[in-house]
Amino acid sequence: METLTAYYHSPIGIISITSYGDSIAEVLFANSWKGQALNEDEVDYSTPQSPVIKKCIKQLEEYFSGTRRKFDLRLTFSGSTFQRQVWNELLNIPYGKNISYLTLSKRIDNVKAIRAVGTANGCNKICIVVPCHRVIGSNGDLVGYGGDLWRKKWLLDHEAKIAHGVQELF
Repeated sequence: METLTAYYHSPIGIISITSYGDSIAEVLFANSWKGQALNEDEVDYSTPQSPVIKKCIKQLEEYFSGTRRKFDLRLTFSGSTFQRQVWNELLNIPYGKNISYLTLSKRIDNVKAIRAVGTANGCNKICIVVPCHRVIGSNGDLVGYGGDLWRKKWLLDHEAKIAHGVQELF
């Protein structure tokens, strides 16, 4: 299977998108704690001739403009069975809502695995599409986000505004 990478300039920074065959394998913020370091002036934003990357970029544009609340992409998860279970449960968190790590561990019927759930959440390589940003601390604090906490706050604020009828256009 062919692996391709493209870059998308979002309102909150460069996003690196990697496809594996006809599915998305990674959506990561560049120049973040988890993403690769890139010089913005040297990034080639031309899209590879990959239908799935083009579809992902289109859906990200719709997400940032406030017209898309759920992604419709084929995904490839690379991780353990437990990690995939956590990531699949992340897909069930409604747009504009958030849950705690404890609630997430309860949803996978393993309340004692709260730390492992947090670690699995942090290993998610398909940010925004698999909404790990919607998981917060039990006390309401924004904790842990590979794309940096300021982006997590921005994403949660963006979704809350759209969910409550305030349209943003970028």
